[in-house]
Amino acid sequence: MPPKTVIPGDVLEDGGRATLNQMTTATRQEVLGLYRRIFRLARKWQAASGQMEDTIKEKQYMVNEARMLFQKNKNLTDTDLIKQCIDECTARIEIGLHYQIPYPRPIHLPPMGLIPLRGRGLRSQEKLRKLSKPVYLQSHDEVS
Repeated sequence: MPPKTVIPGDVLEDGGRATLNQMTTATRQEVLGLYRRIFRLARKWQAASGQMEDTIKEKQYMVNEARMLFQKNKNLTDTDLIKQCIDECTARIEIGLHYQIPYPRPIHLPPMGLIPLRGRGLRSQEKLRKLSKPVYLQSHDEVS
């Protein structure tokens, strides 16, 4: 009988819960591949301005941001959250390469620019703003 695939959060035979260490090999390899890709990218990075100081700052930002976010998310067990983090990381890499900036691109929404659902005021505005946040900025406010 082939071994059962363990999904993080599953109840194990001993009564405990599966963790990231027991996650599928494919997902683990994908996460480690993204981590290595970021560090390779940082090593080869050149600032758009061409200034050495800017290049050093941007390289350091990329390395620090990657370490901090990967460390913060290393104990995630929910497969949906892990997938969201993978998607965010991929999007940030692609956007950084495209625009030649390592920093997340800001979104420009006026403070009360979203239409509230049934006039619930500020709480609904905050909820709509959170729902409208692009995938590449999901963890940015939590860290900054």
